[in-house]
Amino acid sequence: MTTTASLIAILKDELKAAHLTYADLAAKLKISESSVKRMLARADMPLSRIDAICHVLKIDFTELARRVAESQPLLAELSLAQEKSLVVDKKLLLVAICVLSQWTMEQILAVYRLTEADVVRHLAQLDRIGIIELRPLNRYRLKLAKTFRWRPNGPLMEFFRENALLDYFSGGFDREAEALILVHGSIGKSVAPALLERLQRVAQDFAHQHQTDQKLAPHHRQGYTLLLAMRSWDYEVFEKFRR
Repeated sequence: MTTTASLIAILKDELKAAHLTYADLAAKLKISESSVKRMLARADMPLSRIDAICHVLKIDFTELARRVAESQPLLAELSLAQEKSLVVDKKLLLVAICVLSQWTMEQILAVYRLTEADVVRHLAQLDRIGIIELRPLNRYRLKLAKTFRWRPNGPLMEFFRENALLDYFSGGFDREAEALILVHGSIGKSVAPALLERLQRVAQDFAHQHQTDQKLAPHHRQGYTLLLAMRSWDYEVFEKFRR
């Protein structure tokens, strides 16, 4: 649904909630009922008229804009152009990863050697790219769905494959609450999607716990990186033995 269509839908809902008909609205706006019907049907409405309708319905325009923004579909995947714009600017990518974990600007400044101006500028860039909706006092709303993922073999997956995987797996996985688990086997094709869905729920649980524990003092929290994957794959070193 487009932004304009979402706006009209919200206004129609508010009209019903206020128990007002098109005729009632037309009378309050001092225009014909047919004009009201045409505007709401075609979404052909100047900003001044929207403001007038908000006044009739006793809705704050800022609140209306917020509701329209939150009604837009969340992104399950970035476009190729969006990913490329993140990869070319490492500071922007760092801030993007932080907002994916829903860090505040204060948390970013406390952990990384970035200036406040750096973070503000990059938050504004992420807003323009479409990853967040920037709000007053440098707060933001993520515009990504819970099922969000990087593009398969896209710029960001390639970046992390080249710059992060070896570093990640070079660890001993021998500290408290660390583990490296590799399981290989054959399962029914119909079962695989259900297992993948369970893995996605684990990732969502991890993200939710991160959010919940932000209220804890820093010395009671420990940073972890959860890496989940499932694919049809065999060890490359054994390929030469295949029939």
